[in-house]
Amino acid sequence: MNMSFKTTLQQWALLEKVIESGSFAQAANETFKSQSAVSYNLERLQESLGVQLLTIKGRKAELTANGELLLRQVRPLLRSFSYFENYATTLTKGIRGEINLIVDTMFPRDRLFEVLRLFHQQYPKTKINFTEIIENTSYFTEAKENADLMILAEKYNLDAIGEWLMDIRFVAVAHSAHPIHKKQTPLSDQDLMGETLVYISDQNNPNKDKIDQFGCWTFTTVETAIEAILNQVGYGWLPEQRIQPYLDSGVLKKIHLEHGQQRMTALHLFLRKNHSLFDEPLRFLIELFKLER
Repeated sequence: MNMSFKTTLQQWALLEKVIESGSFAQAANETFKSQSAVSYNLERLQESLGVQLLTIKGRKAELTANGELLLRQVRPLLRSFSYFENYATTLTKGIRGEINLIVDTMFPRDRLFEVLRLFHQQYPKTKINFTEIIENTSYFTEAKENADLMILAEKYNLDAIGEWLMDIRFVAVAHSAHPIHKKQTPLSDQDLMGETLVYISDQNNPNKDKIDQFGCWTFTTVETAIEAILNQVGYGWLPEQRIQPYLDSGVLKKIHLEHGQQRMTALHLFLRKNHSLFDEPLRFLIELFKLER
């Protein structure tokens, strides 16, 4: 592999700065270099490539057609290298480069993305590796070994410190046009026999055989379960907050049951006991999740 390069990133960065500022003098001022140093670097850049990159019109420096084409190709490299240097700086300050986050699929999406947005504003150089799971997910055992923070409905035999985070309310619903709404209410368990239950579960759920005998169709995400019920595949218990717009519009209707019309599931926040790097970014992420319980 040829490691000898004709040009440098600094030369290309100076070219970009000249174009952005409009002149050699302004670029020199913004980069804390002399104007002669800027001119020299750009002359060497053009000589090394054998391509004219700049033209002067009046007092303003402008790109030639070739210059515009080449700088467009180089800009992503300049951004990537800038990110790399900033990332290296965070490491020297003891700030982690990434956080491994596991969240149960029932966690409210609007709240999740608000947390991630606020975290990115505070720590833009720390990457979040996000894994979404459902109960008894087969790959959870492997994922949890590298997890820094977990928001789960169960402890899953974790060697972790946990605390209650929030309750998720599930309500029994079906499409407003589903025949189940024509039955005399309140409905008993016997009335539900023969109706297809839409259930959110991993395909490797150890209770799958027991579930199947009740005419249950399993879906591996909340979103697909919602879509199934919207398309009248069956009825089921869905997170109320996630389907509120459909309830408000009347597309989905709650089912009046003798018992179990609502179910509550608690989500907990877990941090591994042997966590070796409980730093400020992780602490900040935890506090964001705990806001506005």
